[in-house]
Amino acid sequence: MQVAVFDSHRYDQAALTRANRRFDHCLQFFEPRLNLSTAPLAHGFEVVCPFVNCRLDAATLGVLNKGGTRMVALRAAGFNGIDLPAARQLGMVVARVPAYSPHAVAEHAFALLLSLVRKTHRAYNRVRDANFSLDGLVGFDLHGKTFGLVGAGRIGRVAAKIAVGFGCRVLICDPQLSAEDARILCSEKVDFSNLLSRADIISLHLPLTSDTQHLFDSQAFSQCKSNALLVNTSRGGLIHTSALIDALKSKRLGGVALDVYELEEGVFFENLSESGIADDHLARLMTFPNVLITSHQGFLTEEALDNIAETTLENIRAFAAGDAVVNAIA
Repeated sequence: MQVAVFDSHRYDQAALTRANRRFDHCLQFFEPRLNLSTAPLAHGFEVVCPFVNCRLDAATLGVLNKGGTRMVALRAAGFNGIDLPAARQLGMVVARVPAYSPHAVAEHAFALLLSLVRKTHRAYNRVRDANFSLDGLVGFDLHGKTFGLVGAGRIGRVAAKIAVGFGCRVLICDPQLSAEDARILCSEKVDFSNLLSRADIISLHLPLTSDTQHLFDSQAFSQCKSNALLVNTSRGGLIHTSALIDALKSKRLGGVALDVYELEEGVFFENLSESGIADDHLARLMTFPNVLITSHQGFLTEEALDNIAETTLENIRAFAAGDAVVNAIA
């Protein structure tokens, strides 16, 4: 199959090229994100392969369809950037990668959490400047703290197990979680308000939908403990950024660790060291000493990249062969 891979970087190209030795698709890599302005680049390609921050609205899908594209093979789990009803109306197949390495994202959540708790990012910068003072670097033990998980899918369940390993009490808010699964995860199933009021640490592991958009708004922050830490490795839109900034300014939160950001498109995955950051909200967040931000790298392990590439190319193979595409969502 002729496949146009958008928003591609060296690590994408390397993983897809390795996996493609078994599939023998014809891959063409494009650096820009896929959107209305770049869609003409895919003219003549039967398959497009976008990433999480590409925008395939109805107009973009229309251009792709006219150019001969019949399949969208998303190399990510989230699909909020794709107009699925429009794709179905055009008869286009949309497939995703529902699971790649839940350990990669869950472990990154704890990498962020531990850095935030023990202030290792600040200590690293100090030592680089030959400042070996410990003033201002006091942290706290994770052991004995209450760890609240919002969402208990594949990643959330791995995070729960890690939290138990640290000796945390685990609360989980997920309507799909059964009592038996809660017992297996050594956790307590609670509602959202209960979790907010009790958790010392809150970690988000749920998709972005119309129901979860801005789940963490000013009302949610008002219910949190004043020293609670919030970790988000899921989707940036789960958090209302202005409300988050207000909560930090008024000290209603103890700290925040983000691997995703509500308006990350055009910022994350880019080198802005010379041009600077035009997003005032993101720039403001970066001024807080109790905020730690990474640029959507939770998936970035060798294992996850290989799994993403393998599943993506298998989705395309099944489509080309006329087999059932098990990961199809449209």
